[in-house]
Amino acid sequence: MKNSKALISGNLDIFVSKNEDEFEGKSIKWEEVLIHGDSEGLKSFAELLIKIADLNQNDKIEIPIGGREHIHLKPNLDLSKSSVEVIVGRLDAKGSNEFYKRFIEKQHND
Repeated sequence: MKNSKALISGNLDIFVSKNEDEFEGKSIKWEEVLIHGDSEGLKSFAELLIKIADLNQNDKIEIPIGGREHIHLKPNLDLSKSSVEVIVGRLDAKGSNEFYKRFIEKQHND
């Protein structure tokens, strides 16, 4: 999807929080992605996610076989100035539905 004008209406702030704590003498570090918005911003983001999810990649000639639909959300255009650039995209590849190699499926506790 081309990003020539703002894709998100309202206010949306997406950033990475780097955290550190000490537990039983050991330093523990972790990162979290925080997504905060006003009602309009969150709804606009949700609509964008649904649009990407519902897209039939096989019908898009501009996506090569093995490619994945994705969009770039840019600070100060789509997101707040305090945001980081965000890429939202499909995990499944056009034509094969395969996921990329770095993907590790979550464990199911069935």
